[in-house]
Amino acid sequence: MAATTAGNEVVLKDSRGQVRRLTLKELLFTDRAVVIPERAGPSAGDVEEIASVVLGQLREDERHVVLERAEHVREVLSGYRSGSPELAREGEPRPEYASGELLEAKYAAKAAELGVGARSVRRWVALFREHGEAGLVPGRGHARGSAASADPRWVETALEVMAEYTDQSRPSRTLVIERTRARVIARFGPEVVAQPSRATAFRILQELERRHPLFRLSTKRNRDIADRPGGGCPYDFGQGVVGVGGW
Repeated sequence: MAATTAGNEVVLKDSRGQVRRLTLKELLFTDRAVVIPERAGPSAGDVEEIASVVLGQLREDERHVVLERAEHVREVLSGYRSGSPELAREGEPRPEYASGELLEAKYAAKAAELGVGARSVRRWVALFREHGEAGLVPGRGHARGSAASADPRWVETALEVMAEYTDQSRPSRTLVIERTRARVIARFGPEVVAQPSRATAFRILQELERRHPLFRLSTKRNRDIADRPGGGCPYDFGQGVVGVGGW
């Protein structure tokens, strides 16, 4: 693909080895070219929704959160927020995300940059690799509930706080709510993230309990679950349970 004064153009080689040059518009709308997929495309029987449908259902603020998070993930994986050195921004790649750095070191650097846990960054990367930007949509795959309707940043912070108590004495729900409120304000600023009412916050924790049991199991049991192979991440999304509404 090349940018010209007449617009974007592409150079193609046809099935007989002949090289042709078309405008991008012509390529998209002509009957002289067809897309030959490497594998079967989406169908009505798929478990997952098409990414464009998932992203198209988001509010503008939700879409902004997802796209910004995708940029952070691409920087971890490639060193560039666009995902491509051809579209590098000024100062990229930054030293902490250069290709020679270990992936775990990049997780730690991004976690420190965003003020989140390294487990959160690791989870974002896993979801992005499997589902692309649509995998970073909060609440997707879950039934609509308090966690799905709340600000995803509040829900994710609550999960983060819950995870920190895996190896500690079991906290009260009130303590988790208050720590979540304080951390959200410190991280995003006052009145930036909508704080749920006390009753809603309790319902959110009840829903999150199914994904990270904290209040109903013993500390030892929580630690055993977290130490299982493949279960070390407290935000354990099973197959078909990907991301938005509650991170």
